[in-house]
This record gives sequence, structure tokens and C-alpha cells, in this order.
Amino acid sequence: MGRIAYVNGRFVPHGEACVHIEDRGYQLGDGVYEVWALFDGKLADAEGHFARLERSLSELSIRMPMSRAALTIVLREAVRRNKVREGLLYLQVTRGVARRDHAFPNPEVKPAVVITVNGLDRAAVEARAAKGIGVVTTPENRWGRCDIKTVGLLPNALAKQKAREAGASEAWFVDELGFVTEGASSNAWIVGQDGRLRTRDTNANILRGVTRHTLLDVIREDGLEVDERPFTPEEAVQAREAFITGAGSLVLPVIAVDGRPVGDGAVGPVASRLRRLYIERARATAI
Repeated sequence: MGRIAYVNGRFVPHGEACVHIEDRGYQLGDGVYEVWALFDGKLADAEGHFARLERSLSELSIRMPMSRAALTIVLREAVRRNKVREGLLYLQVTRGVARRDHAFPNPEVKPAVVITVNGLDRAAVEARAAKGIGVVTTPENRWGRCDIKTVGLLPNALAKQKAREAGASEAWFVDELGFVTEGASSNAWIVGQDGRLRTRDTNANILRGVTRHTLLDVIREDGLEVDERPFTPEEAVQAREAFITGAGSLVLPVIAVDGRPVGDGAVGPVASRLRRLYIERARATAI
């Protein structure tokens, strides 16, 4: 059996899945999304992703398409039908289908829901993590509500393309003061020369990363110290280590910024240990 998608109440073959031409997500970017890492066929950091989904929808005045309990059943069924044990689950909720108009539909329409599941080769992913990745920097040019996980990702897509053309894997946005805000699809971290970890605080209207939140707990339990304050690309290069976090990347070491090596240019022990500890936590708590 091939891949199966969920679209507005129906499980359909992936190749036949489609949404209406006047879905507001397609025409106006009027929607939000979440991505869960899958371990052993279970949803990692489930509570955090559900909470962020509900917050994002609330900020855009889009109602939840179903209860959290019902959505959990649908997500698990999508994973089961796709027979994926290790991978990623993507959920998108838009305001729904209505005649094109910038203002919200009146009367309100039913939110539209799309779910897809992709498998991952964990061995290949771990090999990539062991090698480390490069990032490039790009000027921050996104809207001021990056704390909402919307489907309006054009600046992120352009940043990712810039990274790809430079032979890198991720792009870090840099604000007008010269500080790194976050990655195109991740949160950014460094390990300073003093051994303290640094990552930007989420009051700066960056995404409230679920993986980031869980890792903060892991870090503190491991006895490490963390400062939630920004850093510059130059400070990243001068740091002992750097890494990114996200549902897709988990904890992924960064060994170069704009072609310049971070520290000694090799994957460091802190990022490697935190990756292992995070995965252990995610596997143990997945639902």
C-alpha cells in the first residue's frame, strides 16, 4: 500500500489528495501547522505540540477543527495507515474554504485539515548528525508574529534556498542589531567558551520551539547552565559549539557559519550528549 493522507475527514491515497482552490491556506496563507517527530510509531513531545497548535489557532481566531482527544485518534490512525515507525507527521489547519476575500468569512466556515506522514531513515539521520551541518546567515525579513506557527513561510523558503545554494543545511535570520533570531526551521543555540549554553528568549517573537522547550528541561536535569539571551554570528564562530533544535532536526550540531568553522570545526561533546539525552526523553514520553 502507498502513502495515505488525511484531508477534511477522509483518508485518501496520497497521490489523490487535494484541497479546494479557494482554501484560504492556499490563497492567503491563512492557516497554521505543526510537525511531530515519530519514534516507534508514537508522537514525540505531544503535549507541547498540541498546546502550541491551540495557541496558534487562537491567535488567528481559527477554531480547533475537533477536540484534542479526537485529533489524537486521527493522528495515530494516520501513522498506523502509513506504517511509519520513525519519521515525521505534518498537520495543517486553515480557516477553511470560502470565496476569496481578505476579511474572514461571514458566516464562519469549517476549518480545513490536512495530515501527511513521512518515514525517515534514522541511521542516515544519525550519520548526518555525527558529521554536523553548516548554516548561512540572512537578514531578518519576516513579519512580527513569528511566535505563531503559520503556513506563511515564503521568507523561510527563500532562506532555505540560500542555504542550499551555499552548500549549507540551514539559514539563521539576523536582526537589525546583528543578533541571530532563529533558523528558517529551527531554534539556534551555542555553547560559549565558559561552557554555558545560549539561545534567544521567546519574548523576541520567535517561534516557541517545542523541542527547544523540552531540551531546556533536559539541560537543567543534566546540570548544565543556560542563558536565554541572543548571540551574534561572530559569537557563534568563537563559541565552543553550536547546534539547532526542531522536530525535524532534533538536536543537530552546527560546525560552520557562513563557511567559517565553529570552534575547532568538529561536532562537540555537548551537542552530541544533548542529542542522545533528548532522543531518550522523546522515546520514553512519546504517546
